[in-house]
Amino acid sequence: MLFIDRTDSGRRLADRLTHLKGPEVVVVGLPRGGVPVAYEVAMALGAPLDVIVVRKLGVPFQPELGMGAVGEGGVRVINDEVVRMAGVSPEELTATEARERAEVNRRASRFRGARPPVTLAGRTVVVVDDGIATGSTARAACQVARAAGATRVVLAVPVAPPGWERSFAGEADELVALETPGDFFAIGQYYRDFSQTPDDVVAACLDLAARRPGPSATVAHSAPAHPPVEVDEHVQARAGTLLLHGHLVVPRDAHGLVVFAHGSGSSRHSPRNRHVAEALRKAGLGTLLFDLLTAQEELDRANVFDVSLLAQRLTGVTHWLQEQPATAGLTIGYFGASTGAAAALSSAAQPGSPVGAVVSRGGRPDLAGPWLPSVQAPTLLIVGGRDDVVLQLNREAQAQLRCTNEVVVVPGATHLFSEPGALESVAQLAADWFVRYLAQPTSPR
Repeated sequence: MLFIDRTDSGRRLADRLTHLKGPEVVVVGLPRGGVPVAYEVAMALGAPLDVIVVRKLGVPFQPELGMGAVGEGGVRVINDEVVRMAGVSPEELTATEARERAEVNRRASRFRGARPPVTLAGRTVVVVDDGIATGSTARAACQVARAAGATRVVLAVPVAPPGWERSFAGEADELVALETPGDFFAIGQYYRDFSQTPDDVVAACLDLAARRPGPSATVAHSAPAHPPVEVDEHVQARAGTLLLHGHLVVPRDAHGLVVFAHGSGSSRHSPRNRHVAEALRKAGLGTLLFDLLTAQEELDRANVFDVSLLAQRLTGVTHWLQEQPATAGLTIGYFGASTGAAAALSSAAQPGSPVGAVVSRGGRPDLAGPWLPSVQAPTLLIVGGRDDVVLQLNREAQAQLRCTNEVVVVPGATHLFSEPGALESVAQLAADWFVRYLAQPTSPR
């Protein structure tokens, strides 16, 4: 089995874990790569999401070789055989451990912010990573969960080496791996996209999960239902000769289709984009989240600000959507963030553009420069009230627009809209704008 990315592996893993669903379950991810996988599991199980921060203890002068791990709660796992064979002195081991413990504390604070850890005592704790290699960090995470009072520990991963269960005997009450290939060499060989997960994506996953109502706060009959889904699949969207990874969801009788544009190469993974996309789908709109840049292209920071390149990719994918049976008849809108907003406006300004509406979230429409007066699609610019510099740039860009347009300021919000309720406001504003301008004409009933 080859996973498209961590989102894909998380969804597949969640399907294997449905028997665990219940109010006593907590899902914890191992930062950084395990958290996007755990996010999908937590959403599917309706469970709280947290992290268990552990750090590998690398052998001095050969740090890729693990001699153990340390984790929150003072947990310490040492592989005495590796320590002996590598000739690591007690002083070296102590120094390495002190350094990694400091990093454990720093990362825990960075990921959670001001939120306290989710209570694990008396609960079933599902420990999730993107795969098992040596297993030292996963083993330490299971021990952290035990030390925190978990009554049951489940370790779940998409891929692990054959026989991994033997090395984890006694560490967890249940072990789940979707694949244990005989030719296992490294976790990354079983992912099409195994690019590094940034710290801010980890923090955003936790933040979004924390905002979701818990089971006790959800009333089944009043929860907004998703319209029936016609299409829900990972796609390779074509832009010229290039294939770009994406996730396409089209509800039945969709009012239109919103294409998400972000300057980074991991746009489809963005928890913020996915949060907004979920709200749009509840409003009856289709969504396409895709990467405007390949993983290799994103390594060159200049590409993130190459608005012409990003706009060309967006235009190419839009033409591709017009040729697909499931999306050919839908009016298309653009949701742009950061430099993706400039790309969206530049693409929408091209002669004959089919785009029916544009929404920018904390974007840089000013980078669309000379294309702004040519935009005809109704355009909504959403900016945080405390994002002073970007707000001024949006005001200047608005002055050049000739189309129907508005600037809406979300009070108290900063650039990433991470404040409580801020992203929900963005999602509602975007949904209202797109429904207003993308809704297909209907015949009288």
